[in-house]
Amino acid sequence: MNWFPDYNYILASKSPRRNQLLKSLGIEFEIKTKEVEEKYPDNLSKEEIPVFLAELKAKPFLQGLKANDLLITADTIVWFEGKVLGKPKDKPEAIKMLQLLSGNEHKVISGVCLTTIHKQNSFSSISNVQFKTLTKREIDYYVSEFKPYDKAGAYGIQEWIGTIGITHIEGSFYNVMGLPIQKLYAEIQKF
Repeated sequence: MNWFPDYNYILASKSPRRNQLLKSLGIEFEIKTKEVEEKYPDNLSKEEIPVFLAELKAKPFLQGLKANDLLITADTIVWFEGKVLGKPKDKPEAIKMLQLLSGNEHKVISGVCLTTIHKQNSFSSISNVQFKTLTKREIDYYVSEFKPYDKAGAYGIQEWIGTIGITHIEGSFYNVMGLPIQKLYAEIQKF
């Protein structure tokens, strides 16, 4: 049984996690990517930032969309103490981010944009995540053995650090992975 409207679905993301999550819905889709400089205006609220970035990621594809294409773009940020924690540039920055999150609660906010040649719909999802107090040894192990450099806040909830370090989550687990899949399903049905 096909649960989805009849579109040619395109995921514009290099993220293996978004790819995996979209596959879990049972949608057939293709992946296309284009480089976009992820900059946003300073006056945006924490909820507006990932939506703005998801919409920004859709712009380079607008000219090439065909009548039956539905483009899915997304962005995820970690929000802690009034600031965005993006993807760490290097090992010291990854360690610093995890030290900040250690023993604290933060917000993970994803923005998703659905685009066709006729319309666009964007939405966001927020999850609250609580970390236990992480030891220096735990942080060093994670940063050395895993790849935190393509993850907002320097961690993947589905990886070792999430398994041993996250004590509480309020909201969607999959949102923290990078794609609020249940909400995306509902939004595609309405689209």
